[in-house]
Amino acid sequence: MHVELVSPERILYSGDAEMVVCRTVGGGDIAFLADHTPFLGALEIGQVRIKASEGDDVAAAVHGGFVHVRDDQVIILSDVAELAGDIDADRARRAKEAAERNEIDADDAEADAALRRANVRLELAGST
Repeated sequence: MHVELVSPERILYSGDAEMVVCRTVGGGDIAFLADHTPFLGALEIGQVRIKASEGDDVAAAVHGGFVHVRDDQVIILSDVAELAGDIDADRARRAKEAAERNEIDADDAEADAALRRANVRLELAGST
């Protein structure tokens, strides 16, 4: 199946894959294989994992967005997405510390989302 992972800045991945795993809002993790039934879902802050047909597998942090599956194509659209290899672990660590301070002070959804984004980035960077 053909997979595209797209953000406004660039196409992060375009190629064939055996499987795609992502986390949907209210639905948890879902895996897509060839010949999957049509699907449209909102993405949670989390990881997208692409098991490439050839070459290295791809992991990315997405901060929301949508996944669309149809006719052996998986299209992932996200306002903010980063490949694992592009993540600056030090910057993500600083963002996590700032989010933790803000969450204590504000205890709101925005602070919680910032903390979840930082944690996903750190997981992918291998620095949890």
